[in-house]
Amino acid sequence: MENVALEKIFKAVANRRRIAILKILYSQEKATVDQIAVAIQLSFKATSRHLNKLYNQGYLSRTQKGLYVRYRIVENPNQEVKTILNSIRTSLIR
Repeated sequence: MENVALEKIFKAVANRRRIAILKILYSQEKATVDQIAVAIQLSFKATSRHLNKLYNQGYLSRTQKGLYVRYRIVENPNQEVKTILNSIRTSLIR
């Protein structure tokens, strides 16, 4: 993997809000933007931007039903993302 691509993967989780989003999705399995925004006490628009960043870097998958978009942790991430997600999941167990 190129250094630039690797940098983007790390930057996506170098933010406390995005780490909080990943922790929420580990505990709830899937959630809408509204549910996540309330949980992390952030506006819908800002939460949506954070979710898009995580989605674009391969951390999340999403499905849309009508007006609602549901996010979840991606099932088959690449090795770099998988390593980071495992670290976050392990921190929840402690």
